[in-house]
Amino acid sequence: MDGIITALKAQQKNHNRINVYIDGEYAFSVERIVGAWLSVGKTLDQGKIELLKNEDILERALQTALRFISYRPRSQQEVEQKLLSKEYAPPVVQKVIERLQTNGLVEDGQFAQTWIENRTEFRPRSRRLLAMELRQKGISDEIIEQSFDDLDSEEKLALNAARKYAHRLNGLEREKFRMRMLGFLARRGFSFEVSRETERTIWLEMNTINIKTT
Repeated sequence: MDGIITALKAQQKNHNRINVYIDGEYAFSVERIVGAWLSVGKTLDQGKIELLKNEDILERALQTALRFISYRPRSQQEVEQKLLSKEYAPPVVQKVIERLQTNGLVEDGQFAQTWIENRTEFRPRSRRLLAMELRQKGISDEIIEQSFDDLDSEEKLALNAARKYAHRLNGLEREKFRMRMLGFLARRGFSFEVSRETERTIWLEMNTINIKTT
């Protein structure tokens, strides 16, 4: 059944949404960008109304995804889970993912690289732990392996982590230093063998510096 648009009113609490009135009565609301082509006096049939409603759902899902990725990079799986938690239907979620990927806003390879770089810079950890974290984000083993191509060796990663932590242990006696450093490196996912050699290296570095400055 056809109807004539008799009014278009912005919502008071959200000016980006427009209430559409047909034949003098409220009919539905849409995002302003979706209903940009609407005007008073235009005739709408049921097919066009359903199309508008579907486009509105897709637009709201897209906006949810854009807000979600604005805080930090997200993997495809994270975005999918976010949208599904908001009760968007799987076909809508897939369309949003495709649009984000087309515009380079969600790309698992870049996400993995950024994740590794940030972790290595601010909270260094082992390859094993990095891989586990990325798998939890839905990143495939193939992408993880590709992202590790330019990553430092396990020994260098351990040294980087230990040097960032070592200042907290300054002044401790040998045994306490050893236990705390080994515990720290274990929590960061390094093997006992790598942790043991790293701990010895850092102890020597710190004590050599102390000897030279006394």
